[in-house]
Amino acid sequence: MYELRDYQKKAVKNVVRFFQKKRVPAMVVLPTGAGKSLVIAELARIAKGRVLVLAHVKELVEQNYEKYVSYGESAGIFSASLGKKDHHHKAIFGSVQSIARAPDDFFEDFSLLVIDECHRVADEGETQYQTVIKKLRDRNPELHILGLTATPYRLGLGWIYEYSQTGELKTDKPRFFKQCVYELPLSYMIRNHFLTTPVKIDIPVTSYDFSELTENNRSFTASEVEEILKNQKRLTPFIVNNIVDITERYQRQGVMIFSASVKHAEEIMEVLPQGEARMVLGDTDLGTRAQIIEEFKQRKFKYLVNVSVLTTGFDAPHVDVIAILRPTESNSLYQQIVGRGLRLSSEKTDCYILDYTGMGHDIYSPEISDPRPAKATVAVKVPCPVCDFENDFWGYADSDGVVLEHFGRKCRGAVQDPATLEITPCGFRFRLKLCHSCGTENDITARACATCDAVLIDADAKLKQAKLSKNAHVLTPDRITFEERKDRNLNTYLEIRYYDFDGQYISEAHFFGNPSSIKKFNINFLRSHLKRPELASEFKSPFDVVQYQSLFRLPSFVIARKQDKFWKITEKVFAEELSGN
Repeated sequence: MYELRDYQKKAVKNVVRFFQKKRVPAMVVLPTGAGKSLVIAELARIAKGRVLVLAHVKELVEQNYEKYVSYGESAGIFSASLGKKDHHHKAIFGSVQSIARAPDDFFEDFSLLVIDECHRVADEGETQYQTVIKKLRDRNPELHILGLTATPYRLGLGWIYEYSQTGELKTDKPRFFKQCVYELPLSYMIRNHFLTTPVKIDIPVTSYDFSELTENNRSFTASEVEEILKNQKRLTPFIVNNIVDITERYQRQGVMIFSASVKHAEEIMEVLPQGEARMVLGDTDLGTRAQIIEEFKQRKFKYLVNVSVLTTGFDAPHVDVIAILRPTESNSLYQQIVGRGLRLSSEKTDCYILDYTGMGHDIYSPEISDPRPAKATVAVKVPCPVCDFENDFWGYADSDGVVLEHFGRKCRGAVQDPATLEITPCGFRFRLKLCHSCGTENDITARACATCDAVLIDADAKLKQAKLSKNAHVLTPDRITFEERKDRNLNTYLEIRYYDFDGQYISEAHFFGNPSSIKKFNINFLRSHLKRPELASEFKSPFDVVQYQSLFRLPSFVIARKQDKFWKITEKVFAEELSGN
């Protein structure tokens, strides 16, 4: 019988507490190697009713079953690939494919459904998971549903749950899983020596250039990746030879290579040492796959190349090199790939991470759902001025970690009532678009007011119209200057000039002679121009603005319109307002 670690006990405790008050689907997030199967086993053991544990591959079904019976408990397996279809045990461990086709009487009397690798569950639709869930709920509307995963983030969707126990509202869109009741970061596992230390090698001889896949902050397709690899095919031998060189020079024991496609994997195999490499594909026969994996664990060969498989349900502790040759949009998926090499083994002290994608993912960085605005940006923590919640946003920081600028729009903090578990979002907007009709604060990219449905000015349309107008001038600023000046009556004012790349400029003037002028400046200029809008305080003189000019950012475009003989700045467009950002 296994002794649970403290964090595993905490996960179990949080699940029980939550289900005592609510019946909505919840989840637990544990990184690879944290022992999800032990948490599942303990929950199944203490459950008062029958428990069904679902997984999508037979390896996980077996793994979860074996941990549970190690407690001395009796359990059944319902999985065609494992040759068993048990019905009547208190705990049943099964594959979703088989259970979705189970007879109706199988679904009686279950009080708890546990779904391993629950990021695979679609929110709606006629999927195998939803088929099983509906049959169970039809018989027990009070069914408890718990999901476990290391990657609570799905490409094309984002976060798969709504609220985290850390006080963060992950999404304001409805999700099947409502709350994450316990989450353990990868950094905790490494810091406390539950996982091997990863050593990221940032100086491989060369890397693929996947930059065009991320330029427009969109999802990319397998065919797009294939086309890029086709055009950069000559790089593959250099990269593979570099992997082999590092493996042999530093006497590494086991290497997992993650490739982007079958063709890519075949090209990699051609360069690897003869007899030292095998390949596993998505359509590899299950028996053959199991044999290859077993021989790899027995170290009969050193290099295992795979395509879109072996990111879950795979355990080979001797792996001490992870080579990533496929692009990943999600930091969570990147961490899951890295996790394949972090299992503890007495024969290794670290695991080399060789990243040949140039995507810039971080082993320890949190998943940030907003698109990354620029490659040089990093994850920064930004406290909310209203609720003090520390948001994870993209931004820039100095060498001491001080945040210089961030691209967050809305505070993700929320408060949960401890008695009812009702959630109240903070809602503070760092950057916003005011409705001209009712004054509601909207998201910066909103096209209609969330309160009154009034049509809001669209930045893209505004820019397009200005470029076509003879009486409008669109300037792309390269730099901005702030100077304190005096008019003919010796009144002090602030002149702000926007220079383009050719040194041409347009300017605007702001007076601070009365409270109304000061308020106008702070509303019209300050909030949109500050690199950190949450630090906004009232500027009362041109001197104040000039003194703190390093706090201000450039707009992407400045629009000026002809008024008599002069150009007057009428609008500014910032990067986050444009579509694709």
